[in-house]
Amino acid sequence: MPRIADAFARIKAAANGPGLIAYVTAGDPDLARTAEILVSLAASGADVLEVGVPFSDPLADGPVIQRASERALASKTTLRGTLKMIEETRSRIAAPIVLFTYANPILRMGEESFVRAAVDAGVDGVLMLDLPVEEAGPFRSLLVDAGLDPIFLLSPTTTDERIRASAALGRGFLYVISRLGVTGARERLGADAEPLVRRIPSIRTSRWRSASASRGRSTSRRSAAGPTRRWSAAAWSTSSRSTAPTPTSRRTPAPTCAG
Repeated sequence: MPRIADAFARIKAAANGPGLIAYVTAGDPDLARTAEILVSLAASGADVLEVGVPFSDPLADGPVIQRASERALASKTTLRGTLKMIEETRSRIAAPIVLFTYANPILRMGEESFVRAAVDAGVDGVLMLDLPVEEAGPFRSLLVDAGLDPIFLLSPTTTDERIRASAALGRGFLYVISRLGVTGARERLGADAEPLVRRIPSIRTSRWRSASASRGRSTSRRSAAGPTRRWSAAAWSTSSRSTAPTPTSRRTPAPTCAG
């Protein structure tokens, strides 16, 4: 079983609430420190690790991640360097790793070169943040053929048609943005999160699918309790291959972020 699917299966089997997907900006303050942060997060129980590749022109990141990316770029962090760091650290991490990046770094590296390097590094899934699902076919095929999970974003304004397309083309989980606007710590989940998550099971295809809800849970208590426990089951697939949903936070202050 792929590592991401296995992680969600274990969360569902435990039946003790949502899991935790932890996000770190690679290279903040440097790649050596990032490696240690990832090892520590995995050892502390993070179910999935998200590694963000710093980019000079982010679309929806708030000031915390923007500043983290600026520090990482100042330390000369690149996509190739991030993949090399993951490869050198992978043997110390059992959790699945999802790479977050924008299109430009991949296109500059070359799509096929990127996919080969990601596989060699031990990456499990890829989310290209500015790749529309309608244009994802060729790159998605490269990922799937190499055994990598393509992951797509959903937001409160995503149409039923696009949810269906993202479910059909994606693997691993659907990344649910819980509120409109930029990332950052919040006191509570957005009001649009629950209706969106409840909408997904009735629209998506019958094949396996899990959902991760993101955007700004500022403390571990808020991430583990509250409304996510009440409505997280709405994201479970009815398929025999279904895995547990993971409403989680993507963004907290770097470099010591944990979901």
